[in-house]
Amino acid sequence: MKPVLCKAGQQLREQFDDTYPDRDRTSDGWIGDTRHSARPSDHNPDAEGICHAIDIDRDLSGKAKPDLMPDLANQIRLYAKRDKSKRISYLIFAGKIASPRMGWRWRKYSGINPHNTHLHCSFNSKSDHDGSFFSIPMLGGTA
Repeated sequence: MKPVLCKAGQQLREQFDDTYPDRDRTSDGWIGDTRHSARPSDHNPDAEGICHAIDIDRDLSGKAKPDLMPDLANQIRLYAKRDKSKRISYLIFAGKIASPRMGWRWRKYSGINPHNTHLHCSFNSKSDHDGSFFSIPMLGGTA
């Protein structure tokens, strides 16, 4: 079975691409490499072949300056906190993680990769077939 990215991941990636067409994609990804496959990871396909994570390169302008990702990561965090569909399960960026576990507050992330070069966004199974628009201001949505 060929792996596929969940519909919500496809939608969020498309919104990044539409809003920031010249962005750097060096750290982008969604399917796990050999290191990921050796451990549990949302980048690994589940039993149905669906991957539940995307990485988006930090450099949105294609020029490294200004660094917009801290503000955008925060907007996604706030969106996830208020979103009724609850498709996003957690975010990791710049040595911090946010999830419903602590009310979507940023806290220190102690994993092996601090995710300094990219934003990691994980989705749950509700995201498999729900590719609806993410209303995030810096990605074309409203507050």
